Amino acid sequence: MRLRAGLLGVSAVAAAVIGSTITPMGAARALPANYLPSSGCINDVPAKPKPRPIGPQDLLPKLPDRIGIPLPYPRIVPVPEPAPEEKITRIKSEAAPKNICHDPCPDLTDPPKPQQSNAGGNGSLSIAFPKVGFDLKPITIPIVVPNPNPPATPPPPTAVRPGVDAAPLTAKPATPRIGAVRWVSTVTGQGSTSRTDKRWQVKGTDLGIMWQSKPGQVAIAFGDTFGKGFTPPGANGGDWRSNILGFSSTKAKDLSKGLAIDTMVQDSRCHAVQVLSSRHVNYYEMTTIPTSGFAIGKRQYMTYMSVRTWGPIPGVWLTNYGGLAYSDDAGSTWTRDPYARWDNIFGVSQFQVSSMVPQGDYVYMFGTPNSRLGSIGLARVPANQVLNKTAYQYWHDGRWIPARDGNVASVLFAGPTGELSVHYDDKAKRWELSYLDSLRGAIVLRTSTSPQGVWSDAAPMVDSGRYPQLYGGFIHPWSTGSDLYFTMSTWTDYNVSLMRARVDY
Repeated sequence: MRLRAGLLGVSAVAAAVIGSTITPMGAARALPANYLPSSGCINDVPAKPKPRPIGPQDLLPKLPDRIGIPLPYPRIVPVPEPAPEEKITRIKSEAAPKNICHDPCPDLTDPPKPQQSNAGGNGSLSIAFPKVGFDLKPITIPIVVPNPNPPATPPPPTAVRPGVDAAPLTAKPATPRIGAVRWVSTVTGQGSTSRTDKRWQVKGTDLGIMWQSKPGQVAIAFGDTFGKGFTPPGANGGDWRSNILGFSSTKAKDLSKGLAIDTMVQDSRCHAVQVLSSRHVNYYEMTTIPTSGFAIGKRQYMTYMSVRTWGPIPGVWLTNYGGLAYSDDAGSTWTRDPYARWDNIFGVSQFQVSSMVPQGDYVYMFGTPNSRLGSIGLARVPANQVLNKTAYQYWHDGRWIPARDGNVASVLFAGPTGELSVHYDDKAKRWELSYLDSLRGAIVLRTSTSPQGVWSDAAPMVDSGRYPQLYGGFIHPWSTGSDLYFTMSTWTDYNVSLMRARVDY
């Protein structure tokens, strides 16, 4: 029902502005005349708002078209165990078009043109009352059922006894001195350096975890990813993929111009595929999120967390376990190892969110409990035994000791820590560790001369006062010396940026 009124009674002030112009609600902010996004493409510049005459309609309060009342109901979801074998489809990764500003798949990526609005200047006032309706909100109740055709499971690795080794603390370094920190480029989404929205239907995503996959190449893993229907802020939209993987061959000296993604793992034309399987069942396994990656020889490894459910409080979630996956075909397909897992007992277990780094004869694993509130523990494993959980030793009060789980690991330093990223600078013989300090609202950096520390005090690099709702902070593996490059996510636009920090040690 619409309520109409004539122009009588409209104040003199309101009448004076009739015939002026107004910027439509939700229009893009004003941009400099010479603005170009990270892609350098004029067709990625947000459309300029079109002024129109102010009409009486603009003098009334704006109400939503519809008010939905949530109506929860139970929904039973059968979950077969073990998980059915995944059907894998891959195509050859598409190279970048010769003209990066050319849209390779407009039929898939270009939204329909919006219809012209005739609002304003119709000579009357009207209020459109919103419609009221019920929105069904299912509460998922997963029920495990046996899989009648279970896939073959390999036998567990032979158990080993690694013994106990001394690992004393090293001297505490000075706190890193953070100089200029600047934004370099947009890595994902509209206007990004590689136009991920147009080339792979990656309109919204986060994280950007990097490791050297082979000489001259860096792999980049992203978290929950969305295509059509994505609208910031936050993770939302259609074509949900729990994780995707790209590759970059940008040379370190060129990172100052931006991080370019050359290819992504694809399952169809202009579409990045989910590489780590996920059940996508809330309260069972909602999603599988990468947390770090590394390569040993031709095998790629990725740590991930099996997220049971996202919590109602930002920065809090519950995992099933932290695990390891591997790929023997250059990252095209991945296997979630059934034995290299750290179960989350009572929601407080260590090594749910991990960062693993090869150095010397070992791979070091830094890990926190689920969410962004815990502290960091440390483990190590011989490089040739990464998937054998019995070969791991945990750092505990100055010694490497074997254990059945990671809860024996000593705290390296007090939290809270979130989205940790660890890098070893081989030239400087220095460990660098960045993470989100949720109390400070900042991505911070610590250093040490040994993985067990003592670690330096934390030095803030960027904070939420400058970049609201920031998180992540994953170090680029080619960072060296005083130049530290890292990826940063922001919930406000739910995409990834490349940052550059000047750090003096």
